[in-house]
Parts: sequence; structure tokens; C-alpha cells
Amino acid sequence: MASPVQIISDGVIKVFNDMKVCKCLMPEKVKQHRKAVLFCLSEDQKNIILEEGNETLAGDMGQTIRDPYTTFVKMLPHQTCHYALYATIHETKESKEEDLVSIFRAPEPAPLISKMIYASSKNAIKKKLTGIKHELQANCFEEVKFCCTLAEKLGGIAFIPLEGKPL
Repeated sequence: MASPVQIISDGVIKVFNDMKVCKCLMPEKVKQHRKAVLFCLSEDQKNIILEEGNETLAGDMGQTIRDPYTTFVKMLPHQTCHYALYATIHETKESKEEDLVSIFRAPEPAPLISKMIYASSKNAIKKKLTGIKHELQANCFEEVKFCCTLAEKLGGIAFIPLEGKPL
């Protein structure tokens, strides 16, 4: 199926670029940048747009929230397809790393036509948002619910902590 998506909005590209450069900023500036964000199709299903109100700032992850990934998962709608970007921090035995993970969410209850449009539009996102090393596709909630799934995509057992927590 050819994708009807014609444009990835400038807002999506700007958010992606902001999230990419976040690790180069001073710690006080990093808190103002996005940790996670959702994208969706516009009403006419021809554009990929930023889903307003569905984002988490790195500064929101303060002392009261111990698991940023769980906070992100709670943002994900259970009935509709979405694209997401998640900025992860993980450590290996050698180093501490920051990476963006592209997440394609197509839950079981979503309409079949929606799943088809989102799946066929995924390559358009890959072409525009260059430099993403990791991708996670989650068709059921269990595939995205636990951070161990994310850790497997990032390199598996080589990780010591993910988001500051041991696995």
C-alpha cells in the first residue's frame, strides 16, 4: 500500500532536531528539552504532526518520578496508532550513552486501515529523521510496557542501568 502521507510537519522535524542536540547542552538547559514526544497523523491523514500536549520534558523527571520510561508508556494511547520519540540514557560497562529511540505503536484495537497507513508511512519518517539508531515496534501493550524490551533494542544484556535504574 502506498502511503497517503505527503508531509512530515516542520514541527516534528524541529522537535526531533531539538531532541538530537539536547545531550550537547548545559545541564540546566537539558531540563527544558523533551524526554518523550508523540506524533500522529493529521485529520486528513496526509501529514505527520506533533500531538499537542503529549510530551514529557526532561525537567519533569525530577526527584518525584523515578521511572521516566513508565511515565512515557502512560502517555501512549491504548486504542490508536502513534509514532513516538524517546530520549534514553543508558550505561554499558564502558560508557554512559544517550540515544533517541523511534517507537511505532499499532495497538490491537486500532482500526486496520489506520494500522496500514501508519505502517506504510514509517519509511517517510525514517528518511526525514535521520540518525536514529534504534527502533521499537509495539503492536500490543506488553511489547512496550516494560523497559527491559527497550533495553533489548538498545543492546540487551550489555547494559548495567537504564534511566539510572538497574535492569
